[in-house]
Amino acid sequence: MTTPLWTSEAAEAATGGRATRAFVATGVSIDSRAVAKGDLFVALKDVRDGHDFVVAALEAGAAAALVSRIPEGAPADAPLLIVDDPLKGLEALAAAARARTGAKVIGVTGSVGKTSTKEMLRAALGAQGRVHAAEKSYNNHWGVPLTLARMPAETDYAVIEIGMNHAGEIRPLTRLARPHAAIVTTVAPVHLAHFRDEREIAFAKAEIFEGLEPGGAAILYRDNPHYERLARRARRFGARVLRFGEAPRCQARMTGLALGAAETTVSARLHGREALVKVGAPGRHFAVNALAVLLAVEAVGADPARAAVALGTWTAPDGRGSRWRIEMGEVGLDGAVHLIDESYNANPTSVGAALDVLACAEGEDGVGRIGRSRRIAMLGDMLEMGPEAEALHAGLATHPALDRIDVVHCCGPLMKAMHAALPPAKRGVQVADSAKLADQIGRLVDAGDVVMVKGSLGARMARVVDGLKAMGRPAPERAAGDPDGDAD
Repeated sequence: MTTPLWTSEAAEAATGGRATRAFVATGVSIDSRAVAKGDLFVALKDVRDGHDFVVAALEAGAAAALVSRIPEGAPADAPLLIVDDPLKGLEALAAAARARTGAKVIGVTGSVGKTSTKEMLRAALGAQGRVHAAEKSYNNHWGVPLTLARMPAETDYAVIEIGMNHAGEIRPLTRLARPHAAIVTTVAPVHLAHFRDEREIAFAKAEIFEGLEPGGAAILYRDNPHYERLARRARRFGARVLRFGEAPRCQARMTGLALGAAETTVSARLHGREALVKVGAPGRHFAVNALAVLLAVEAVGADPARAAVALGTWTAPDGRGSRWRIEMGEVGLDGAVHLIDESYNANPTSVGAALDVLACAEGEDGVGRIGRSRRIAMLGDMLEMGPEAEALHAGLATHPALDRIDVVHCCGPLMKAMHAALPPAKRGVQVADSAKLADQIGRLVDAGDVVMVKGSLGARMARVVDGLKAMGRPAPERAAGDPDGDAD
C-alpha cells in the first residue's frame, strides 16, 4: 500500500483549513489534466481559476481538493479542504512537509544550468538514499511549494530548484525550503528586461542564502565575475563558502577536460586530491556544474566518490542538451541525423555553451544526399533581454565556436540581428518563427548532419525538434561503445 502523503487531519493542521470529510492523499497536483488517483488537487488561480476544474479532478480520481470555496457543480459529499487562499494553503503544506522531514536539502539557483544541476544531484545522491526533486522545472512561486508539499516525510535528500525573473522572488522560496547547501551555478545576462545590469541579477540570486540553515554551505562559481559579491552576501548570512571552477584555491578545481561524443571526462582536484569524473553528457558547462554537485553532496554528508561514479550514468534532460539519433530509411540504412536538443531556454551564455558542444560533435560522412557531415545550428530568439536584445543577438555571430559550425538557421524577429551579422558562408535561412523553420526541415538537413536546436521557451523551438524527429526513427543517443547506456 502506498504510504499516505497527507491525511485530512494533517492537512487541516498544516493549513488551518476545514475538511468536509476525511481523506487520504498520496500526491499533490495543480493540473486537473494530470491528476493521478489519490492526489490532493490544489485549485490555484492563474490564467484560469482552478475551481473550475475541481469536479473534473475528483472524477479523475483525486482524493480531495484544496479550495477557497465550494465549486459550482461539486457533489454535496465532495472531499474538500477549504482554506482562505489555495496558494497560501499550498505554501502551508510545503512548510509542514519541510518541518516534518529529516532530509538534507540542497537549493539550486543560477542564471543557467539550474535544471541540469538539479538532475545531476538526483543521480549523484540516488544510490545513497531516498531523493526527492521535482520532475520538471518547478522553480517559481507555485513550483517550489508544490515540490515541497509532495515531499515524503522519509526523504533523505531533497533538491529544490529556485528560479526568478524579478528581484525578491527567491527570498520567500528559500525561506520555505531552508536548504542546508545552496548552489549558485553562475550569474549571466538573463532577464535583463527586469534588471538594470548583471550586478542586480547577482544580488537577486544571492537571496538564496537568506534561507540557509545555520552553518549551511554556499557553493559558488569562482570564475564568475560576480563571485566576490555573492561570497560577501553568503557570509553575511552565516554561510561557509565553497568554490568550484578553474581558479586557484577552489575546493573543487577543474584541471583538465576531454569532450567525447556523448560524455565529458573531467580531471579535477577535490580538496587537493586528484580525481577523474565522467559526466554522461558532452559540454564544459556540465563539467563545471558537476564539480558544484560534488561539493554539495559532501556538504550534506553524502559520499562524493560514490556521487562521482553515479554522474557517469546521468544524461542531459530533454530540451537541455539531450542527444538523439534519428535513423533514416529502413532500420537506419540511409544513415541518421544527430540531434542536440537545447530547445527549452536560451540566453547568451547558454547559447554559447551549446555552440561549443556543437562545434565538438561528430556526424557521419558518406551518407545522405550530400555525403559530408555538417554541423548545423537552428536558433530561435532569446527573450527577456531588455534594451540590448538586438546587440546581444548580433554578438553571437562572433562566437569562436562558429569557426567549426557549417551553417546557422535563424527564426524570430530578434535572431534577424545574428543572421545579418553572420559571415555569408554560414548564413542559413531566416524565417519569422519556429513553425516556418520546422516546415523547411526536410530541405535543410541531411543524413549524417549534427543539428543543435536552441531558443527561449517562448520561441517554441520544440516544434523544430519535433520536425526533426519526424524525419525518421528517433532514439536517445548513447556514448560510443556503450549501446545500453550503462556506466563503465
